[in-house]
Amino acid sequence: MFVVFNELHVPVEGRENVAKRFENSADKMKNIPGCLDFMFLHPEEDTDYQIVLTKWDCKESYEAWVNSDEFKEAHKKRRANLDKSPTTGNKISTYEVKHHL
Repeated sequence: MFVVFNELHVPVEGRENVAKRFENSADKMKNIPGCLDFMFLHPEEDTDYQIVLTKWDCKESYEAWVNSDEFKEAHKKRRANLDKSPTTGNKISTYEVKHHL
């Protein structure tokens, strides 16, 4: 299993707009080959980040998604909505799962 942790840097005032942008992502991601789970994490405290956590059957499935037309289309929409859903950057961390319950 392969896990991707995408930390979105979002000003507090933009968090709700970014959350709305991801509202339908879970339904779309369940149709992506190899995607096992999608979570959009909204912090309880007033921090400047939100998290997108995805689980994949393997690294190759994740890489196929990142290189897919669907991924490019989804992120083109993000760029078009930066004024409504501002992000100031992001940090992606990837992990190979060694132990899982």
